[in-house]
Amino acid sequence: DFGRSSELAFVVEPSDDIAVQEQPLILYCQVEGIQPITITWRKNGVMIVDSENAFMLANGSLYVSRFQRVRGDGSSDEGEYDCMAQNHYGLLVSRKAKIQAATMSDFHIHPQNAVVEEGGVARFQCQIHGLPEPVILWHKNSMPVNTDNERYTLLPKGVLQITGLRAEDSGIFHCVATNIANVKFSREARLTVSGSHSTVYKDPMILVGPENLTLTVHQTAVLECIATGNPRPIVSWSRLDGRPIGVEGIQVLGTGNLMISDLTVQHSGIYVCAANKPGTRVRRTAQGSLIVQAPAEFVQHPQSISRPVGTTAIFTCVAQGEPPPQITWLRNGQILETSDHIKLKNNNSTLSIYGINQADEAIYQCLAENSAGSTQASARLTVLWADGLPSPPQSVRAETVSATTIQVSWEKPLQNTKEIIGYVLHIRKAADPVEMEYQEAVSKSTFQQLVTDLEPSTSYSFYIKAYTSRGASKASEVTVVSTLGEVPAMPSLFIKVINSTTVQATWEPSIKLGQHEGFKLYYRKVHLSQYTGPVLLASNITAYNITHLDASVVYEVKLLAYNQHGDGNSTVRFVSLRETVERTVLNPPCDCMKDEQNNKTSTTGIIIGIHIGITCIIFCILFLMFGYRGRLLMCKNVQEQLSTPQIPRSQRSATGLVLNGATRRDRDDRDLNGKQLDMNELERLFPASPSQEQQEKGITSAHSLSAPHDETQISTLPLDEFSIIEEQPDPLPKNPHASSPAAPAPNHGSANEG
Repeated sequence: DFGRSSELAFVVEPSDDIAVQEQPLILYCQVEGIQPITITWRKNGVMIVDSENAFMLANGSLYVSRFQRVRGDGSSDEGEYDCMAQNHYGLLVSRKAKIQAATMSDFHIHPQNAVVEEGGVARFQCQIHGLPEPVILWHKNSMPVNTDNERYTLLPKGVLQITGLRAEDSGIFHCVATNIANVKFSREARLTVSGSHSTVYKDPMILVGPENLTLTVHQTAVLECIATGNPRPIVSWSRLDGRPIGVEGIQVLGTGNLMISDLTVQHSGIYVCAANKPGTRVRRTAQGSLIVQAPAEFVQHPQSISRPVGTTAIFTCVAQGEPPPQITWLRNGQILETSDHIKLKNNNSTLSIYGINQADEAIYQCLAENSAGSTQASARLTVLWADGLPSPPQSVRAETVSATTIQVSWEKPLQNTKEIIGYVLHIRKAADPVEMEYQEAVSKSTFQQLVTDLEPSTSYSFYIKAYTSRGASKASEVTVVSTLGEVPAMPSLFIKVINSTTVQATWEPSIKLGQHEGFKLYYRKVHLSQYTGPVLLASNITAYNITHLDASVVYEVKLLAYNQHGDGNSTVRFVSLRETVERTVLNPPCDCMKDEQNNKTSTTGIIIGIHIGITCIIFCILFLMFGYRGRLLMCKNVQEQLSTPQIPRSQRSATGLVLNGATRRDRDDRDLNGKQLDMNELERLFPASPSQEQQEKGITSAHSLSAPHDETQISTLPLDEFSIIEEQPDPLPKNPHASSPAAPAPNHGSANEG
């Protein structure tokens, strides 16, 4: 039913201003809304009473006839002003306007005399404080400096730069500062341009780098950078974070000063000025920070709402700015105090009012403020109340049934009960905030409700409302009752056999146990009725060893948790040590260190076996190669011996063998020429290393010489001295001593044939 025009709102609010001493000051305030509306003014939170010096105009504005920074009584017209508007629906407060007196101090930096060579750079500076910020102009020889000259650069902070100096630039300079409070002149400084332009090389050097600046959005920033060198260095700008500076609103003043117009928060950062020698990488740098602040402004305004009695009203107010603004809520112009049913959340961005009633009907304001400025937004809460609603339910009672259940009962309201369509039971832990409340709906014919799934030993609050199609009744009286205490739940129990006389009982701590003071442990032999215990264990203990047990019987172990309300249900486990003893005998425990050592030994044996196997294969190959060579030589000798009569085995003796060796030497001498050709051919086909041949020859010679002394050395005769003959087995000798000297020969021959 309420349009925007009916809302109490500001059309014009007072704004920050700088007042001139002894001059009039007007602060504007214009409000719209349902009449009658009353407007009043405050300074620094104190109500302003109309007087000859300050009074309110008919349109609601405040008029100060003669502004004074300091009055005779010590008071001042400087301060923070706001206006308040009030009508039947509530009170509204404007933003705070900061009023300051216009001032100007003396110059605290004056220009200094300078002597600079021709072609160089001259810089003069003067500084002065004032409100508003003084405008500084420069004069040369009592005449304003020609700003059309590109070599002359005037910066806002009172800096004059002259580049590419010439003789005509010499003169007397001073600056003039002006604002609404005063006009002041600095001391004079003389500039002398000496000599001619120098051609001596000079490294680039930055005379003055950028200062750290803190400004507000939409202002203009000038970052100074003046460099010298020969040749004249090239000045460039960049951001330390690598982001591009951009081109919109960017301008270079003079030979290297950076000007940024219409500042935004995104312009904040550290700026780097670099002076580069042309054509090289020789450079000098300087840097300065720029901080851009933004006054608080609303992203989301609070909206006026209408809510029935007993419901919840929520206002949302979201503001942004740099630095981030602080949000404060007012109720009819007064700072809002939080309570059980009034809560602020999300850094004060959300205002929630629970269980509203007619006393909550008001204008609620959101004030957002930071160092760059402040703003406000308002919304009205209308509490809907219909005539003929039921009165509150009566005789609300709550009785504890168990540790998790409470029964709530009530009686119907005394008035206007015909339109009741049901009841709503409001439930909350007594220690919780109001927003944690929840509800359960009940039919209109039911006057009791069993509330379950509650927490043991916890206090709960309850109240009832009766609902109709046109709204709810007021809340009944609140009743508070606590649930009963609860014994702990059953713990999880595990039994581990340590040895033949010891078992270990372990259990897990769990929040499902509830509040418990500790544990009780019992154990017994199953055929006995008497338990050993209880063993009392603290709540932080999770294991216990039961010792000195009998390995021949079965044991029962019981564990329970207890608290001030009594013992909980127990967990029972049975354990037999007999099977463990038998299993230990049949399967002795492994010696891990020993097994590990055995594994290491087995691995070493495998490696050694592989090496031995490879060595054997190599020796076998060598044996086959040299054995094949020996068979060829033996075949050659057999052909030569076909014409030689062979001595039967029965006629062989040690003497014959020795003579045979002598005969061999004679035959070697006779057939030396013919046999040498055959040996050369064999050696060409089957070459052998000289060392092996020498070893064979040496061994043969040695054995041939030693044969008469040791008849067992016959086995070292070379292969080419043996022949393949047919022979009959000799009868066993009658004298065992007669055949013993010849016994080694057949065995040796047989071994070589094999």
